[in-house]
Amino acid sequence: MEMYKRKEQLRDLFESPITANDALWDLIEWLELSADYFPKSCQTIKRWMSEILAYFNCRTTQGAVEGINQKIKLIKRRAYGLTNFDNFRRRVLLNWHFCY
Repeated sequence: MEMYKRKEQLRDLFESPITANDALWDLIEWLELSADYFPKSCQTIKRWMSEILAYFNCRTTQGAVEGINQKIKLIKRRAYGLTNFDNFRRRVLLNWHFCY
């Protein structure tokens, strides 16, 4: 039950309309309380702290860009062995309904 409570606290932190400075203090507190339950997650948060705090400044993530990159990689895997770059480019553009 305690792990669930800590997970929900972290989730609420990211959904709250606070500044990066306030988030820093809240994250430090969360890390201290949660280190026993989520040791690897806490290490990851500490390692990426500046990037995580940047989220609170502009409330955007790289999710959309990562999704596009994954789709392009999938198209590239499906086209393995094909050497015509124009066809690859067309497949990528058609995937997002762009004209070529």
